[in-house]
Amino acid sequence: MDGQDIVVILDRMSEVYTGGAYPGRNSEGLNPEWPCDPFHVLIATILSQRTKDDNTRKASDNLFNAHPTMESIADADVDEVAALIRPAGFPQQKAKAIVACCRMLIDEYGGKVPEDTEEMCKLPMVGRKTAACVRSYAMCIPSVCVDTHVHRISNLMGLVHTKDPESTEYALMEITPRERWSDINRYLVRHGQECCIPNHPRCAKCMVRDMCQYGQSSL
Repeated sequence: MDGQDIVVILDRMSEVYTGGAYPGRNSEGLNPEWPCDPFHVLIATILSQRTKDDNTRKASDNLFNAHPTMESIADADVDEVAALIRPAGFPQQKAKAIVACCRMLIDEYGGKVPEDTEEMCKLPMVGRKTAACVRSYAMCIPSVCVDTHVHRISNLMGLVHTKDPESTEYALMEITPRERWSDINRYLVRHGQECCIPNHPRCAKCMVRDMCQYGQSSL
């Protein structure tokens, strides 16, 4: 497939899927209790690691309702934060990273999340996926954010043939117009949640089945 194909795929998905797809936001993007700014999206994305979307939302709500600001989290007790974010799993590991992350942002970055990917990746538990998610959803910087949905679906469809998320990121960047980079996560995540479900893809309901290698092979 080429850039023209992926644009058609994204356009079709955009007609079906609306609302936010970033971690912690409910599927329709309705009534979020916290803003879509770099700080909140960063923390929610850290919480989203190795857990389900609903668990991320519960943990995000618990944490931000108790500690809505970076300064509040930085001053919080790690055990208290761990108890709040328990629904997301790995509470002690994530709590320690989140508190340290907020302290580092205040001490080294003036209380602002850096825009540069390499700088953001210096923060605890922040890798390229998390950085791309923040840049895309909270900073409006075109970025290809590759989570499990994007890696799985883009390979299943035949858009790329890659072994790991980082390779998928670069491969998708090569075939997708830059102005559409952020749409990849926005729509493929929703597609993975609602149609191309892991182990049980609903190909009969798929709006891009005619452009999907797996969908065509299952006819």
